[in-house]
Amino acid sequence: MNLKITPLTGSVGAAVEGIRLGEPLAAEHFAQLQEAFLRHCVLVFRDQHLGPAAQLGFARLWGEPVVTPLLSKQQLGDYPDVIQLRTEPKSAFSTEAWHYDGPHTAVPPKLTMLSAQVIPVGGDTMWSNQYLAYESLSPVMQRMLVDLRVQFRAVRAAGRFKGVADADIPEAVHPLVRTHPQTGRKALYLGPPDNVQKFDGMTKEESRPLLDFLYAHSTQPDNVYRHMWRVGDLLMWDNRCTLHYAIHDYGTQERVLNRVTLKGEVPV
Repeated sequence: MNLKITPLTGSVGAAVEGIRLGEPLAAEHFAQLQEAFLRHCVLVFRDQHLGPAAQLGFARLWGEPVVTPLLSKQQLGDYPDVIQLRTEPKSAFSTEAWHYDGPHTAVPPKLTMLSAQVIPVGGDTMWSNQYLAYESLSPVMQRMLVDLRVQFRAVRAAGRFKGVADADIPEAVHPLVRTHPQTGRKALYLGPPDNVQKFDGMTKEESRPLLDFLYAHSTQPDNVYRHMWRVGDLLMWDNRCTLHYAIHDYGTQERVLNRVTLKGEVPV
C-alpha cells in the first residue's frame, strides 16, 4: 500500500489515495490517517464504494458509533448504527446552514463519516475550519469570548418531524470556545441563528449582534473546502472543529448518503 495524503485547500481538507477501506488496515497506515485527520480536519477517500458493514468496520477503528434521538427514524435496517440520509424537499432540509452535528446533546459526536451511495447533479457539501475562525480573531476578542457559553436548541432538526412538541426539542449549553481534547487547539463552537439564540446568562437582544458577527466570521471563504460528491466517496470530518453546510440545489433528484457518527466528549 502506497498511502498518499494531499491537502485540498490551504486551510482544511485532504485527499487520501492508495488505500482500500474495505480491507484490513495496517497499524502504521492507521497512524498516518490519524495524524492527517487531526491536521486537516476533513479526509476524502474517493472510489471506495463501501456498504454499511464495511463503513461501520472502518468507523469503529475511530471510536464508538452513536445515533442522536432525532435521527433514530432514519436508522438503516440491519445496521441501526448507520443513518441513511435520503432526498428531502428543500423546505424540510435542516442542514442547509453552517452547523455542527448534535450540539444540542450533552455529549456531541466527535466525528462524522458519510459514504456516498446515490449522487445527483449538485448537492455539494462545504466545511469550515473553526480553529482558524477563532485564531483569526483579535486577542481582545478571544479573551472576551473564552468564558462565554452558548445555548444550543435543535429547532431546525425538530422542524423536519411532525408532532415534536416545543418542550421536547433537545437543547444543551456548551462553551462558545472549545478546546480540542487531542490537539489542544481552540475552536469556535456555534451554529445558525435559529439553533443558537443566545449566550447563557444573557438576553437574546444582548447576544444577537455578537452571535451574528461570529457566525459570519466563522465561514470566511479562506477557511472553507467545498466537496463535489461522486458515488463511492467516503468522507470523514472532525465534528469538534469544523462547521459544515449541505447545499440543496438538486431539486427532486435522488441523493443517498450513509452516515455514521462517533461518540465524543463533553465540550470544554
